[in-house]
Amino acid sequence: MPRRNQRPGQRREARKPRALPRDGAAFYGTQAVEGPSWTQGETYLFRHMGSHAATKFYVCPGCNQNIPPGVAHIVAWPSESGRGAEDRRHWHRPCWDRR
Repeated sequence: MPRRNQRPGQRREARKPRALPRDGAAFYGTQAVEGPSWTQGETYLFRHMGSHAATKFYVCPGCNQNIPPGVAHIVAWPSESGRGAEDRRHWHRPCWDRR
């Protein structure tokens, strides 16, 4: 007999899905910091992208070099004026630290 996580006769209530912020701030590990110097101090959200999740080539805006698949890096986007995936940029970690 399969194990049940509720007592007999107890009904399970359906949960309403939570609306997540469109700027991606709800993802685990997302941090808010000051953006690159050319943004005049605009707040950027960033998170670490693990090597397992890097499946494409990206161009780092800090050095204009490729980030090949399988290399851990940073993904950053403006928190206020961001338009979702259009504004996300993938950075090498040292380039993001130098920004």
